[in-house]
Amino acid sequence: MNPADLPPELATPTEPALLAAVRAIAQGPLAEQVQGIDRQGHYPRAVLQQLASAGAMSAHLAAPAGLGDYGLAIRAMAEASRVCGATGFMMWCQAVCGLYLEQSGNPALTGDALMQIASGQRLGGTALSNPMKSYAQIESLLLKATPVDGGYLVNGALPWVSNLGPDHCCGAIAAVEADGQSLSKELMFLLRCDAPGVTMRDCPSFSAMEGTGTWALHLKDYFVGAGELIADPAKPTIARIRAAFVMLQCGMAVGITQGAIDSMWAVEAQLGHVNQFLDDRPDALQAELDALTTRVMKMAETPFDGSTEFFIDVLDARAHCAELCLRAAQSALMHQGARGYLMSSDVQRRVRESHFVAIVTPAIKHLRKEIARLSQEEMPV
Repeated sequence: MNPADLPPELATPTEPALLAAVRAIAQGPLAEQVQGIDRQGHYPRAVLQQLASAGAMSAHLAAPAGLGDYGLAIRAMAEASRVCGATGFMMWCQAVCGLYLEQSGNPALTGDALMQIASGQRLGGTALSNPMKSYAQIESLLLKATPVDGGYLVNGALPWVSNLGPDHCCGAIAAVEADGQSLSKELMFLLRCDAPGVTMRDCPSFSAMEGTGTWALHLKDYFVGAGELIADPAKPTIARIRAAFVMLQCGMAVGITQGAIDSMWAVEAQLGHVNQFLDDRPDALQAELDALTTRVMKMAETPFDGSTEFFIDVLDARAHCAELCLRAAQSALMHQGARGYLMSSDVQRRVRESHFVAIVTPAIKHLRKEIARLSQEEMPV
């Protein structure tokens, strides 16, 4: 597709215009729905599509789908997460789904399929929580693929995959087997929720993030043909995109942290005389967040740096983001006092959102495990 032929919703806006558009959506229609997203499990499809039309979930993609700017994608995610962490997380899901298609090299996925994800015409997620844990030797792969004529049949179940719906899609990985024996490779593919062999089932209720379109996926003889192949074998592609995958998550942590700091300043005039005795004051947290954001923005200039040293730095920054998010949300509750303990409070919601940032793959313990492993490999003998 020629860039000149792109429909208006796929036009790539300038950086200030994109961030201004995201801010307007976040502080307008998203802010109006945030309680429903958090408490009633409302899936904000229209808002997500507005954000996608503004270029917020495709800013990291190369032209013509996006601006090729990972820093901008992270800042856009942070703007939405400042208002609603669940929406920021779904933006990340959509962003990495686009990343998978772009990096597939498969013409069936890098053309109209990619443009549909970039524009929000089709929404999608990532089913890579289990594979990422598998590569870190935390758990085994849950999906199994068997070679057949023209492709593979995939069977298995994933307990929860987010930003999904009946007409959505996601990237997934399965271990390849034949006659019950491992072939020592994995297959990465685009899983379409409306295809034969896919069953979506409700998940148990979470303490937060209920409106994230999170489902359990069950696959029975799901056929993967050439048109759905993202990578075969999968590991070289995972090695290429792993830093970008993790780095993009920093956007939701930065945004939730900023929202927590905002709520601390909101009561400073009334409660500053006593809040001054608390640890983690808003000015100190802001300085730490600004320095961390600057560090992430520098990394975002080279998202496909394949060195182990760079990946360790990305993992460390992501862990710092999660830890700072936890501290800021907890401190915001202390600063706001009883009003922050109300179930309807933005502060209460951000405490629960910060817990999600800390446990979503890669969780803090996963990050620290990988940093220790990779650092040991890098040490000279």
